[in-house]
Amino acid sequence: MSHHIHFSLYILSVMLTSVFSLGQVVATSSIHSLMASDLSFHTFIYTSLVRHEDGDWGEICEEDFESNQAALVSGRRVFSVYECGPGHLEYGHKIYVITESDRSATTVLWPWEY
Repeated sequence: MSHHIHFSLYILSVMLTSVFSLGQVVATSSIHSLMASDLSFHTFIYTSLVRHEDGDWGEICEEDFESNQAALVSGRRVFSVYECGPGHLEYGHKIYVITESDRSATTVLWPWEY
C-alpha cells in the first residue's frame, strides 16, 4: 500500500473518531519554537491534539472532566492537560490544550502562558 493511501486511511479514521472539531490549531511562540527544533516534542504535541480531539482529556481533575463532557453538548470551552515526557521538563511539566466554545480555534500553551 502506498504512503498516500495509508495517510488517507488515517485521516478518514481520525475524522470518524473525533468527538468535536479543533478549528484552527495554534500554539504559543515558545511551544512552536520547541516543536520546530525537537521532533519528539513535535510528536508529543501532535499526539496530544489527537487525544484532545478524541475526548481523552489527559491529566485533569474530575470537575474539569465533567465540565468537558458537558461542553461537548452545550458548546462550551474544552480544556485538556498532558504531561510532558522526561526530555522536556526544563520547559514545563505539562501543556494545556484549549478549544474555544465556538470550536473556531484550539490553542496549545504552557500553563504559565494561560
